[in-house]
Amino acid sequence: MMSEQNVRLVERAIAAINARDIEGYLTCCTENIKLETPMAAVGGVYEGIDGIGRYFTDIEDAGPDFRIELDGAEEVDSKRVIAFLRTSGTGRVSGIPMTLPPLTNVYDLVDGKISHVRIFVYRQEALKAAGLEE
Repeated sequence: MMSEQNVRLVERAIAAINARDIEGYLTCCTENIKLETPMAAVGGVYEGIDGIGRYFTDIEDAGPDFRIELDGAEEVDSKRVIAFLRTSGTGRVSGIPMTLPPLTNVYDLVDGKISHVRIFVYRQEALKAAGLEE
């Protein structure tokens, strides 16, 4: 039962991103949410409510039709979910389709809410971060 709830939470968070529903996204998260993208070394980590607001703005600025498609999600344990994703979108300025490799996200949960999202380009790194591989 809990497993399904945690996966549904991640599904709701992704749906909120696709709908650009920041309030809906934040209801899925702890107040001190932390979101790390593969570009964190350049753009930094999105932290807290203000950081998530910046993340939504950055998505809209980069590609207004940016979408996340969920290929599958499963509970690693009661405090983690791993999700396999594809993204699509068109660059706002260039009009060129954005082609990204499949992504794997690791969601850390606290008290039934997302506290940390780590986005990985390399699935092996995500599996290791989730404790699924040595």
